[in-house]
Amino acid sequence: MARTTGPRRPGRQKRDKPDPTDVRVGSRVRLRRNMLRLSQEKLGELLGVTFQQIQKYERGANRIGASRLHELGRVLDVPVSFFFDDTDPVRAPASDGFSEAPGAVFDSDPLHRQETIELVEAYYRVKDPAVRRRFLDLAKAIVEQQKRTGG
Repeated sequence: MARTTGPRRPGRQKRDKPDPTDVRVGSRVRLRRNMLRLSQEKLGELLGVTFQQIQKYERGANRIGASRLHELGRVLDVPVSFFFDDTDPVRAPASDGFSEAPGAVFDSDPLHRQETIELVEAYYRVKDPAVRRRFLDLAKAIVEQQKRTGG
């Protein structure tokens, strides 16, 4: 029995560029992964996918399904909403009665500062890897200059 070919069922059309929401979610995955100092390989192992798949997620080239997004939130220790909003990528530790006040922990750790987060986000918005590298080299050169001059 031959199968007749009729019009195709409508589906998601292939686009030249990734959807902006997919890019946003991917950039938040990358930001949180970097803040936790996880490699793409390690994150892939934790999720049971290849590092290439993590790269595609981070670029927004591949969409992240709901169950995978839930798992990413669990592995990266953030709520799923983190991937869609502007939540601080480095969550302050839970406070108990004998630990430092949350504000003191937040202020003492440079990874919790808003300027650090903005710097990391700006760095990853630079598309050209060579320009990103020069940006990093410039920051390192400034630090070295300050060490030499004591300022």
